[in-house]
Amino acid sequence: MQVLRSAVMSLASRSDGSFSDSCHWADGIPLNLRLYEMLLETCFDINDETSIVEEVDELMEHIKKTWVVLGINQMLHNLCFTWVLFHRFVATGQVEMDLLYAADGQLAEVAKDAKATKDPDYSKILSSTLTSVLGWAEKRLLAYHDTFDSGNIYTMQGIVSLGVSAAKILVEDVSTEYRRKRKGEVDVARNRIDTYIRSSLRTAFAQRMEKADSSRRASKNQPNPLPVLAILAKDVGELAVHETKVFSPILKGWHPLAAGVAVATLHSCYANEIKQFISGIMELTPDAVQVLRAADKLEKDLVQIAVEDAVDSEDGGKAIIREMPPYEAETAIANLVKGWIKTRLDRLKEWVDRNLQQEVWNPQANQEGYAPSAVEILRIIDETLDAFFQLPIPTHPALLPDLMAGLDKCLQYYVMKAKSGCGTRNTYIPTMPALTRCEIGSKFQGVWKKKEKSQNSQKRNSQVATMNGDNSFGIPQLCVRINTFHRIRSEMDVLEKRIITHLRNCESAHVEDFSNGLSKKFELTPSACVEGVQLLSEAVAYKIVFHDLSHVLWDGLYVGEPSSSRIDPLLQELERNLLIISETVHERVRTRIITDTMKASCDGFLLVLLAGGPSRAFSRQDSQIIEDDFKSLKDLFWANGDGLPADLIDKFSYTVRGVLPLFRTDSESLIERFRRVTLETYGSSARSRLPLPPTSGQWNPTEPNTLLRVLCYRNDETASKFLKKTYNLPKKL
Repeated sequence: MQVLRSAVMSLASRSDGSFSDSCHWADGIPLNLRLYEMLLETCFDINDETSIVEEVDELMEHIKKTWVVLGINQMLHNLCFTWVLFHRFVATGQVEMDLLYAADGQLAEVAKDAKATKDPDYSKILSSTLTSVLGWAEKRLLAYHDTFDSGNIYTMQGIVSLGVSAAKILVEDVSTEYRRKRKGEVDVARNRIDTYIRSSLRTAFAQRMEKADSSRRASKNQPNPLPVLAILAKDVGELAVHETKVFSPILKGWHPLAAGVAVATLHSCYANEIKQFISGIMELTPDAVQVLRAADKLEKDLVQIAVEDAVDSEDGGKAIIREMPPYEAETAIANLVKGWIKTRLDRLKEWVDRNLQQEVWNPQANQEGYAPSAVEILRIIDETLDAFFQLPIPTHPALLPDLMAGLDKCLQYYVMKAKSGCGTRNTYIPTMPALTRCEIGSKFQGVWKKKEKSQNSQKRNSQVATMNGDNSFGIPQLCVRINTFHRIRSEMDVLEKRIITHLRNCESAHVEDFSNGLSKKFELTPSACVEGVQLLSEAVAYKIVFHDLSHVLWDGLYVGEPSSSRIDPLLQELERNLLIISETVHERVRTRIITDTMKASCDGFLLVLLAGGPSRAFSRQDSQIIEDDFKSLKDLFWANGDGLPADLIDKFSYTVRGVLPLFRTDSESLIERFRRVTLETYGSSARSRLPLPPTSGQWNPTEPNTLLRVLCYRNDETASKFLKKTYNLPKKL
């Protein structure tokens, strides 16, 4: 013992360079601090470890007397006392908040000391002590969701304050890196809180993901179990709400955008999962839509929290929002729906091609007289619309125009394909023969007429040969096509009303989507149907007159002697065809076809009179026959008041009625009138030689070509000589 005392005393008596005679623990600062810590521990009540004794002030005065012996000063005292308070708080179960607050308050004194001195030995002790404090605090704060909740939130507040204070001292007063930077560049408190929020929420997210996966596995045998990412989106949304209600108000004291950072972190975590999910989606399924809708809702909720949290920030939260690139869930849904639409439309177009090849346009297929393929395509479209509105998506109104435009094009395609190959008005009108003059009194006249009749017939038939032999282009079949177009046009209004009804039942529809009717209507199909009815109506009329009845019109009417080749055979055939039209065509379009047939009949009648070829010739006496025949033609369409209205008949017979008086006019007057109107038309250049007026086809009693043609078919010497002298027209083709 004596030996130990001698050794200790010799060490204690060594000079430290001062003039004091006091003894000290020259090499024992860690031991001194430990001894001093034990002295400070005596300030606590032995019967209540969390309470300080009442005589603490008196006790502290006695303890301070050891400073000289132990080498302690005020700065080391402040640091040691901070540690003792902190350690006692931890050791007693972290329940006595006064200890935590006292430690935090004492740490404020340490912060002042740290700024006042740059003593390296003190800095080492300070760094070691605060690193321990900070390590303990951060172990809890880096996963604060596992440690704290609403029940102990104030404990969290104290620990955050203690940890941030320790971190600030370590960074600002101990770190050499900090000194090289301007202080304004580093916000220690904000950076630490940012780290705590992001770390804790990443941990919480991983836990929620594992929980969602477990829930999915547990419910896999139940009907319609929720997809994992849909469960996760719901859980993350709840986590975000909990964060903003419980933790963000506390953390906001050190970080003004605490809630924004939290939701941005959750947004990023979920983004990794949802983007991987989106990249793997190949088709629209209920699970895919459910996940995408859940993701979209989650994103909207998170962004809303971030915006509200940043309302008072300098940049309005732009920096936080930039951390939240959109999931593009709505875009993914839209792309999936567009793919669904494209698949349906491609199938429908293939169906149109396949079924129109098989369609026979049978008038007896149903009572209404339209094509079964039209019934089927309208049914498919109706089913497609129903299926579209049953898709579990929130964007029906936004994507509806794409579907409607596609269906519109498919229906238009059906109409265009159905009318292709049916011909037009011009398909059936024969080519006009070259102008000739009558051969007066020739004994071979009948022979020439017979030969020319055969030639004319051959020329005409060559134009319509493609229409022969195909029963699908007969008059009844063309009428079925017209009925079909009319039916489709009528159904467009029904479909549009049905769509509006669907829209009213949509969760995402707005008043403007249907208040003023549908913003996007079927546009192509109605006009295609109207155009198709118009085109086929004319085609039917001119096919009847110029093709089907050519044997009684072009090859029969007024060939040879007009009195023996009158209009009766033509009227009989016309009446038979009009009966077919009346029995086949829908009443709403029947009048149009009959009107077009009358127009075609008038055109055919005039063509016979003005371009019938050299097999026809008319004297002035024949004019009465012609007028009587034309009256019979009009009477056929009037049908004693049961046919077309008289004013409609007058309207479309106007041209014929204007031309017929020319056949009653003498040749000299016709020649004089022809000279006059030609001079009026061509001016002084026509005085020396009358030009041959071109054929316009627009017959008119004051038009030079019309007058010339009446002269060409005038069976008298005066007309023939004039044509020979003026134009050297031949007597035959």
